[in-house]
Amino acid sequence: MTRRDLIALGALPLFAQEKKLPTAPVSIRKCDTYNEDFFEIFTRMFDDLGGVKKLVANKTVTIKLNLTGSPGLRLQGKALGLTHYTHPKHVLAMTAVLDRAGAKRIRFVESAWGTAGPLAEYMLDSGWNVRQLSTAAKQVEFLNTNALGGFAKKYTRMKVQHGGWIFPAFEFNNVYAETDVMMSMAKLKNHDACGVTLAIKNMFGCTPASIYGNDSGVDDPNENPTSGRDQICHVGKRQPSKIALPELDPSSPRDAFYRMPRISVEVASARPIDISFIDGIETMTGGEGPWIKPKGTFGGTAHVTPGLLVLGTNPVTTDTVGTALMGYDPRAPKGTPPFQKCDNMLLLAEEAGLGTADLRKIEVIGGKIEDMRFRFPMSV
Repeated sequence: MTRRDLIALGALPLFAQEKKLPTAPVSIRKCDTYNEDFFEIFTRMFDDLGGVKKLVANKTVTIKLNLTGSPGLRLQGKALGLTHYTHPKHVLAMTAVLDRAGAKRIRFVESAWGTAGPLAEYMLDSGWNVRQLSTAAKQVEFLNTNALGGFAKKYTRMKVQHGGWIFPAFEFNNVYAETDVMMSMAKLKNHDACGVTLAIKNMFGCTPASIYGNDSGVDDPNENPTSGRDQICHVGKRQPSKIALPELDPSSPRDAFYRMPRISVEVASARPIDISFIDGIETMTGGEGPWIKPKGTFGGTAHVTPGLLVLGTNPVTTDTVGTALMGYDPRAPKGTPPFQKCDNMLLLAEEAGLGTADLRKIEVIGGKIEDMRFRFPMSV
């Protein structure tokens, strides 16, 4: 870490560069279509990491999907899984892999946009074959964690392990505390406020809109939320419902480019990620969804076909490799793409002690980054 990096992050303490950070290998594959045998591919990728059975046997696995934004919003009219949603074929294959490895229960979770209704219905609206997925393992559950949803009796406070910058803890639906293995199934994308959105940023969707949404109650949660979280999380115009702890410093910047990289890392610190998967076979550039305007951070959106898959057991090492595969420097300071407007979320994750963002300390298996790199907008 250079002194410039320290300055870019607001002069981090010098001990941050001295402490030993966790690392773990990352498996990558070149894969050009969604018509492959993903059961075989995922099994081999897990084998690169030491095998899947030791990770999930006799355990409850909770999979955070990436179903960001309304199912009615599409980029160039394309299927959601080809641009900004987790692809159904990957979820089906991953379920089969985990079930074969002995997973006791598989839960799919997401805080579905603008609703506290059943996640299965939201997925049906998104074009998924929910019946097929529900029979892909011994016990499969679909849970919308935007509120309690009728399946959870309480929220659970989970503390940010390093103390936090914005929030010291989060109130999550209790299913996040009741899991043995947490998996983030992300898409390889840019993000308007965070530069990139991969395994770590995907976890932001764990926060319930009932407490952190624009229409959340001042005192108590609103169990029927219909809005996003920008007023509380992105720009900090108000505090979450009083069931949750308030911000550490209400005088800190009210700026999404400052807040969202930090909050995203805080969420991943409070609810640690055990398995990180990133789909980059087909995706979009320029932002996290088709609602991003042409004058956004990256100057417009587009559908692209990088043909990439990434799997790891540490979210920071996995996202670091993913960022490098996008053509960016994972250690780039603020002002350098993809972090031209925001603080580098990967360096913040290092500061939080979640893992290393130094490619020299990450074993990459399955290919060379330089041979598989697909250059996203403004990459070097």
